[in-house]
Amino acid sequence: MHIHFPQERPEYCARDLVIAFPAEIGGERVQCAITAEALEDHFGAASLREDDLIAAFDTHRYPIEQAARRLLDEVGARPVMLHSGYFRFCD
Repeated sequence: MHIHFPQERPEYCARDLVIAFPAEIGGERVQCAITAEALEDHFGAASLREDDLIAAFDTHRYPIEQAARRLLDEVGARPVMLHSGYFRFCD
């Protein structure tokens, strides 16, 4: 399965406290997201503010996308959510 992550600006979702970013699998877009908690716990986000979460995502985009890739390999072309607990055990 070929998974590609377009280099688009991630989207902040205040209601769910996540940063969403797209993946493309076989030309089909699939939404991926990482929780604010995961960004604080594992990627140095200074706070839950949108600017801090986006900055942490941008700084650590590659390892976040690689984690999403591992999940997408497992579940196929379905949306994935990266929680803090996933990063405790994925490495």
